[in-house]
Amino acid sequence: MKTTVKKMDFDSVSALPRPKHKDPRKPGMFWRVLIRLLTIIGMMGTKFRYETEGFEKISRDEPCLVLMNHTCFQDMEVAYQILFPRPFNIVCSNDGFIGFFGLMEWLMRTIGCIPTQKFVSDVSLVRDMEYCFKTLKSSVLMYPEACYSFDGTATTLPRKMGILLKKFDVPVIMIESFGAFGRNPLYNELQIRKNVPITAKARVLFTQEEIREKSVRELSECVEAAFSFDHFRWQKEQGIEINQPFRADGLHRILYKCASCGAEGKMAGRGTGITCGCCGKRYELTPLGQLKAEQGDTEISHIPDYYRWEREQVRQEILDGTYSLDAEVEIAMQVDYKAIYKVGKGRLVHDNSGFTLTGCDGRLHYTQPPQASYSLYADYYWYEMADVVCIGDTETHYFCFPQNGESVAKIRLATEEMYKLFKAKQLPPPKTSE
Repeated sequence: MKTTVKKMDFDSVSALPRPKHKDPRKPGMFWRVLIRLLTIIGMMGTKFRYETEGFEKISRDEPCLVLMNHTCFQDMEVAYQILFPRPFNIVCSNDGFIGFFGLMEWLMRTIGCIPTQKFVSDVSLVRDMEYCFKTLKSSVLMYPEACYSFDGTATTLPRKMGILLKKFDVPVIMIESFGAFGRNPLYNELQIRKNVPITAKARVLFTQEEIREKSVRELSECVEAAFSFDHFRWQKEQGIEINQPFRADGLHRILYKCASCGAEGKMAGRGTGITCGCCGKRYELTPLGQLKAEQGDTEISHIPDYYRWEREQVRQEILDGTYSLDAEVEIAMQVDYKAIYKVGKGRLVHDNSGFTLTGCDGRLHYTQPPQASYSLYADYYWYEMADVVCIGDTETHYFCFPQNGESVAKIRLATEEMYKLFKAKQLPPPKTSE
C-alpha cells in the first residue's frame, strides 16, 4: 500500500493551512454491506472462523466500544466479519486519510473512520468518540495499541484506560484475533504466509452495569489482562508450522542485537534464519516460530522473550546514561490530508532529554521531551518507502527515515522506557559532553 508523496520546501509546508475538524459520520447500510462483501473476498483462503461470548448481554443496536488487538491490515476485515450489520466507526491514524486529491479523506470519513494522531494527546478524539456513542448511536472500533505488534505481543497501552471507559459509559466488546500476525507479521516485508489460518474470539468484556460498578483501576487491569496475548506462543501451542523459505526475512528489524556477542546493527534476517555479522552466530527460525542456534547454545529461543531482553538492555543504557541516538534522516511532514511532504535531510538526536530534530538548512528545529508520549509511532517499510519513526504534535507530524540502518524498534523501546522512568522520577539527566 502506497500513499501520495510530494517534495516541497520546509517553509512552504509549514505555511499550509491545517484541516478543520469535522464530526464523524455514521456509515450507511450501503457502505456496510459493500465492505462486508469486500472483506469476505479479502478473507478467502484464511479458513476464517470465530466464536462469541456474552453477546446476549447487549442488544444488536446498542452502541459499544470495541477493543481489538492490532497485528496487520486484516484486523479490520476480521472486525467486519464479526460485527456486521452493527454500525460502527473506526479510530484510524490520520495518515491513512491522505491521497487521491482529497478522495481518500472523503471515502474514509464516509465509511465511518475517525482520524487521530498516534501517541499524541488528542482531546478531539475523545469528543468524536462520545459524539458517535451519544449522537450517532454508533459503536466505535478502537485499537488501543495504536500500532501493529512488533513481536507478536501487545504494544504498550495508554495509561488508565479505565478513566476512558467510565467517561464513555457504554458496553465494551473485546475482539482477539489469532493467526493474523503469523500470516503477515510487520517485520516480514509484506510477504504473506498463505497457509496460516485466522480465527478470532469476540466477547463482551464489560456491560454498562459492570462499567458503572467497577473502579477505574479494576477496569484498567481487566483491559491489560485482555491484551496479554503472545502470538508466537499461540503458534507453538497450536502446532501451526510456517514453512515458507522467507519466514525470517526482516527478522533483524525486531532482533537487532545479538544475544551471543551483544553487537547491535549487525543482525541479518534472511530466508529461514537470522545471522550476526559480527560473531557469525546463526539461528534458525523454526517452522513453529522458535529460534534455534545452528551451533552452540540457544541463548533465547522465544522471540517475545528476546524482545523483552532487548528492552531490558535499553533500559539499563538509559539508567547508565549511555543511550544515545544521533542519526542522519530523511524528513517528511504531514500537516493535512493531501500528501506526505518530503522536505529534506536532517538529524534526529535522542537521549535522556528526549528528541531533537534539526534540518532543512537550519530552518527546522523541533524538540520533544520524554514525558510527551508513552510510546512512539514506529513502522517498517512504511507505505513501501522505508522504516520510519514519527514525532510531532497535533499540528505537525515529522516522519524520520534513518539512513544508516538505525533500529526503529530500539528507538521505540527507548521512548517507552524513558517515559516510564520519568513518571517514576528515575530518569537520569542526559550526560553532557566534556
